Amino acid sequence: MKVVVVNASPHKDKGNTGAILTPLLDGMRAGGADVEIYYTKKLNIKPCQGEYICQHKTPGQCFQHDDMDVLLPKLAASDIQVFATPVYFDGMTGPMKMLMDRLLPISDLIFELREGHCRHPQRQGSTAGKVVLVSNCGFWEMDNFDPLLDHMKAICRNMNREFTGALLRPHGPALTAMAYMGAPVDDIFQAARDAGRQLIREGTMSNQYLNTISRELMPLEEYIQRVNQTHRHKIAALEGK
Repeated sequence: MKVVVVNASPHKDKGNTGAILTPLLDGMRAGGADVEIYYTKKLNIKPCQGEYICQHKTPGQCFQHDDMDVLLPKLAASDIQVFATPVYFDGMTGPMKMLMDRLLPISDLIFELREGHCRHPQRQGSTAGKVVLVSNCGFWEMDNFDPLLDHMKAICRNMNREFTGALLRPHGPALTAMAYMGAPVDDIFQAARDAGRQLIREGTMSNQYLNTISRELMPLEEYIQRVNQTHRHKIAALEGK
């Protein structure tokens, strides 16, 4: 099974998003998947120009030649696509959105009705596979992921791919800090590994695993206090106090 991963965190594997993505991919490999990962920070991807040349003049091929020349056919042919992005400002990062816009050549110019809704059909050679979302947010509440979830589900409907689920980590900075201090958070990383293995072997991810990944780490008031204390120390250090 072919898995293509796009990590849109500017910190790549070292950030809070990578803390969840890495064990997920470990589990996928343990399940027998062939996993290939790309980092938007290392990719040269230009923004879509809205010329629609990819849909009529050169069907399936953008007139811009950059790293999407390599990535687009891999994504189109993959059994599972994994998109990983932190939530900084109510949605995916800018580089991830730029990449998503450049998926347009996968679709055909003509319209069709699919499940009663106007869509573009996918071009021949594009696999109707699965999509998994991995995301981290600095805010405490789960509803901070709602705009991103809605966006990703809409993209899946347009690409005619199955949205299989999301590994979401609210108050993500607390997880990496607690792991560093040896706090009991190994169940979260194990749940990510188990979700990856299960996805490859069974085609689904248990809500039990996903809920464990998103579980509360500390009360809201305590988290705010700890985060603000950390930020105040950083500000004081920069000001030389």
